[in-house]
Amino acid sequence: MPEEVENSEEELVEEIDETEALQAENEELIDTLQRVKAEFDNYRKRAARDQASLVARAHERLVKELLPVLDDLERALGAAEEHEEAKLEDGVRLVHRSLADALAREGLAEIETNGKFDPHVHEALLTQPSEAEEGSVIEVLQRGYKLGDRVLRPARVVVAGPKESGGDPA
Repeated sequence: MPEEVENSEEELVEEIDETEALQAENEELIDTLQRVKAEFDNYRKRAARDQASLVARAHERLVKELLPVLDDLERALGAAEEHEEAKLEDGVRLVHRSLADALAREGLAEIETNGKFDPHVHEALLTQPSEAEEGSVIEVLQRGYKLGDRVLRPARVVVAGPKESGGDPA
């Protein structure tokens, strides 16, 4: 029996050593996990700050682009106060051109409306009988614009429908 007691004591010591080793490994893994969690939280906060900074710089750049348009508009309003119609019209044209140029530099492009109706970039408000080919755009009611590949606003158009029959009903 003493040999059995000795074996069971050795097994117990081995199990205690194994348990302590597993506990140490568990604590080490928990510590590593907590560090990774803290690093990820810091990364997330840094990424959010960077994104906010990027958005602020983009807004700043756009506003700087639009300041000359504001100046042109003020000049046009000054001409309107003096009742100088020709200068007012020129001023408004200048403002329009400045604004269109600033927006084009930002990637804004007008949607093409010549040709066939495209439901991805056009919004048909009316269909009218016309001599034009059925399904073609015959009038633009409001221009549409894309920013890069994304449609900001579809072009609102009138589409040619079937031709009216003007023949004799006999």
